[in-house]
Amino acid sequence: MAVCVYLFRIIGESTMTINIAGAVSMASFYLLILTVGIWAAKRAKKVERTYEGDGPEMVMIAGRKIGITLGILTTTATWVGGAYINGTAEMVYRPDAGLVWTVAPWTSLLCLLIGGLFFAKKLRAERYVTMLDPFQLRYGKQIASLVFVPAIIGEIFWSAAILAALGTTSSVILDLDKNLSVVISACVAMIYTLLGGLYSVAYTDVVQLGCIFFGLWLCVPFTILNHAVTSIKITAVKEVHQKPWLGKIDESLIGKWIDDLLLMVLGGIPWQAYFQRVLASSSIQNAQTISIAGAFGGCIMGIPSVLIGSVAASTDWNQTSYGSQSPYEKNEAAMILPLVLRYLCPPAVSIFGIGAIAAAVMSSTDSSLLSSSSMFTHNIYRKIVRPKASEKEILYAMKTTVLVVTVLATILALFTNTIYGLYALSADLVYVILFPQLVCVLYIPCVNRLGFVTGVLTGALLRISGGEPLFHFPAVIHFPGGYFQDSDYIQTFPYKTLAMLSSLIVTVTLSYISKLKWPEGYVTAFNLTEIPSEPRTTA
Repeated sequence: MAVCVYLFRIIGESTMTINIAGAVSMASFYLLILTVGIWAAKRAKKVERTYEGDGPEMVMIAGRKIGITLGILTTTATWVGGAYINGTAEMVYRPDAGLVWTVAPWTSLLCLLIGGLFFAKKLRAERYVTMLDPFQLRYGKQIASLVFVPAIIGEIFWSAAILAALGTTSSVILDLDKNLSVVISACVAMIYTLLGGLYSVAYTDVVQLGCIFFGLWLCVPFTILNHAVTSIKITAVKEVHQKPWLGKIDESLIGKWIDDLLLMVLGGIPWQAYFQRVLASSSIQNAQTISIAGAFGGCIMGIPSVLIGSVAASTDWNQTSYGSQSPYEKNEAAMILPLVLRYLCPPAVSIFGIGAIAAAVMSSTDSSLLSSSSMFTHNIYRKIVRPKASEKEILYAMKTTVLVVTVLATILALFTNTIYGLYALSADLVYVILFPQLVCVLYIPCVNRLGFVTGVLTGALLRISGGEPLFHFPAVIHFPGGYFQDSDYIQTFPYKTLAMLSSLIVTVTLSYISKLKWPEGYVTAFNLTEIPSEPRTTA
């Protein structure tokens, strides 16, 4: 109750002078998305009547009836979130980064290609419900819960980060209170997710993807042709208003670049939001196809953000109403996409841009809400807390979890200074902990619980020992090549990849050693080498 009062108070405190036309357009957009979500929920109810499988699984994976076209579109839309399009534009624009450091568009291509070729087929063939199922089958329900923690934290912080991105954009373009935008977006996404599960999420993704594509591409020509913008062909290689937007990689930072690259490619695979689409596919072949096609779709959808970032780097901001200093000098580089839309586009056109960003945010938020609630309900509540719960109770538990996750993500989104750092750290943990363990559980039969637990702890400890400058958390281990910035040690060595590989090696090595012939009572005393055999139901 206190949380609800707090959120309503935020709405009540929104007293800014708003852009009326923009507000009406946004309201129309939200109404359209909600209408599509409700229609999809009704469609899901009709399908559910003919579905002979488990009711909760119908909500989580749509009865494995997602076709190839819908699957490709929803996979692409899930990948193209608010953080993706805002972050891509920011990295291209930043004078200390540039295009060579903007790895998101083409790493998304590699990520989904690898996911489709090496992971989608195996998971879909076994008819799992969530990506945590193979862990529980191999290591046991309780022990496998170790990987649930980084998975659920990553999903919640991801939702919060992209909601915060929408709030910032709305305040810049429409003069809307950013807290109000966050709350409304979260509520709309929650409502249609509650009503129709994956069916509602998938069909609204189709509309949202269309809005993203149309809205951003509509804005691109206006930004390029603005009188304050120098040709992006010239500024790509020549310093005009700032350093060339192509950027360059300093030799001392090659290790960090490789680390970021591998984190984005491999760390983007073990997310339930992605595997939910894979597992909901109507066939194994479709599961691979939507991954591969979605890889190209996600990459293509990043092109407008790259162009907008290059335009920002080519702009003489003194010729705009923004002011004499550039956004980078004002420490507003993170808002570069909405700033370009506001100051380089006609007002009517910029409204379509905010619609695109809102669509991107909601397409990822609803996916994250559903995936996090699916993992908790299926892998924790149903298998550990209440194994004998009825289908009706499971559905209530899932809806309650969606509500709780929405509230948590919304409240966290109101504190943007912290949430982006927390999201970055949780993404690191997914890469360091979940990816090597997913490889082990799917491809290395000898791995047991002793290796699993030790590998998880090894990866987590090595990552934490590398420090985190965003929180001024000191580095315990100073890897070679780093330097001090103020009181923080900045790592340039690819220590995250080292932690990931160490987790993988320790897991496999200890599992193998523990299977050797030992005197009775040495390793088996820990009860960690026996792989529990438990029946698995298939949908």
